[in-house]
Amino acid sequence: MRKSGIHTFPAIDRVVYGKAAADALNDEAVRLDAKRIFLIVSRTLNTKTDEIEKIRRALGDKHVATFDGIAQHTTRKQAAEVARQANDAEADLIVAVGGGSAIDLAKIVIMAMEHDIRDEAGFDPFPMGPGVNISPFLSPTVRQIAIPSTLNGGEYNAAALVTDERHKLKQIFFHPQMMPLAIILDPALTLQTPSNLWMGSGTRSMDHGIEALCSPAGTPLADEVVLAGIRILREGMLQTLQQPDDLEARRLSQYGSWLAAYGLQARVPMGASHGIGHVLGGTFDVPHYYCTPVIMPSLLRYNKPFTEDAQKRLATALGAPGGDAADAFAGFTKALGLPGRLADVGIGEDKFDQISKIAINHRFIQANPRPFRNEAEIIDLLRMAA
Repeated sequence: MRKSGIHTFPAIDRVVYGKAAADALNDEAVRLDAKRIFLIVSRTLNTKTDEIEKIRRALGDKHVATFDGIAQHTTRKQAAEVARQANDAEADLIVAVGGGSAIDLAKIVIMAMEHDIRDEAGFDPFPMGPGVNISPFLSPTVRQIAIPSTLNGGEYNAAALVTDERHKLKQIFFHPQMMPLAIILDPALTLQTPSNLWMGSGTRSMDHGIEALCSPAGTPLADEVVLAGIRILREGMLQTLQQPDDLEARRLSQYGSWLAAYGLQARVPMGASHGIGHVLGGTFDVPHYYCTPVIMPSLLRYNKPFTEDAQKRLATALGAPGGDAADAFAGFTKALGLPGRLADVGIGEDKFDQISKIAINHRFIQANPRPFRNEAEIIDLLRMAA
């Protein structure tokens, strides 16, 4: 049991569940007195389903524009472009409908709107580098709502990952009010999500829970909530694997993601899985939802001498009481059909030196429960995951 610390509560109004997304969003718009709503949405949902059209119909003349050209890894350039469109539309509420990229884009767009950022260089004063703990952003005038179509869980977080394409570098931007005012969970909206994205994003949400549980800066409340989330998420994902159209299994998965992300809500610092994952995605274009299955088993083994008690509890949540947490997690992701090694996602030893040079300065690498004293120790971890 943790003996000292501080638990932080997030700047979020509510999570809405058990209602269709279109109806729930319209209710939130009325609650917030929003008159000009700008939608940032998945192109698949917008062009291959009627889910976005349902939302537009429910909003009526409160809807002012829809953007659906979201880049896989949220970029500074696109954030500035979409912010200009939203400002031109005089938007008073931004709504993200889709996966983690849509939600991160909405978070950073409201900041680009506030600061009138018009190009990539406009973000230079704002990223949260090592040792920076107070956001340099002003509080946003316009806020956002998130309606996730994946299990990533990033919507429960007041930070955004944004890639600086000039340097192929993924960076963290933060302000407490980048947290969505509301999150709307509708399992029916997720039926078109590809299986590999659904399962991979679920492991990413588990990653949030695992790194919070293992963090020296975790809290008793976060520990208990994320353990419940990991257990529920595992159950829901396995049920969805067996029957993809089972809405109750999808609902259960969404609830698990909500709970597993509780460490993010409490601002418990993540560890090396996140730090290395940001490099894999931002610099080497590995899909974000594949980063956890290829890194986490090896990281659990690397961290085990420093996190043994947490890993015992984790193994139980993963359905392997008394077993090894790393083996349990690797077995789970294999059952989901996800890649399990760095080589499976195109990352060979020739890239390890570059990864280590970028990662060593990442704030989450520096928060890992087992410290990395130098780049060589990061390379040792990468070799374990090769």
